Amino acid sequence: MVANPFENYQRLLEQVDALAARITGQLGKHMVCGPGCSGCCRHISVLPVEAFALRRALELTDVDRQRLIRQQALASGGERCPLLRDDQCLLYQARPIICRTQGLPLLLREDDSLRIDYCPLNFNDLETLPGELAVDLDRLNQLLVAVNLHFCRQTGTPVERQGIAEALSGRISQDRHQGPS
Repeated sequence: MVANPFENYQRLLEQVDALAARITGQLGKHMVCGPGCSGCCRHISVLPVEAFALRRALELTDVDRQRLIRQQALASGGERCPLLRDDQCLLYQARPIICRTQGLPLLLREDDSLRIDYCPLNFNDLETLPGELAVDLDRLNQLLVAVNLHFCRQTGTPVERQGIAEALSGRISQDRHQGPS
């Protein structure tokens, strides 16, 4: 049993980041997505373990940045991610898993078939993409759900998803449970 229920999530992030680095290492020259590209950055909902990671990162940042992020979170109401400032993520090191896989080729299961999906800006100069360089999205989501469920059980946190703005502003989660320290 892991003493820190957040540790499983941290390990999963390390694996996702290593996979993303391997993929971009081999396919990066065919990718347009990168720093400053925020076309896919939407106001999404996150699982409690991801909300905890965002709040934890927020607490560790300087006071001016905390204030800016909280203001943007409270003012958000559109589709754009409340963490964006000048097309850059203000909590990049704590971004959710879906954000870490943006732009990468994703292996999707639909009906009884497999297909690879990716940002239409990327891989235009390639005829095919190797399947081993795609993120198995179903498997990744299953792992994330399992890690989140463990986190919620260990911390007594409700399993409900919440928007990034809610997670950052504390409108829902702050009075429920703080999670592990």
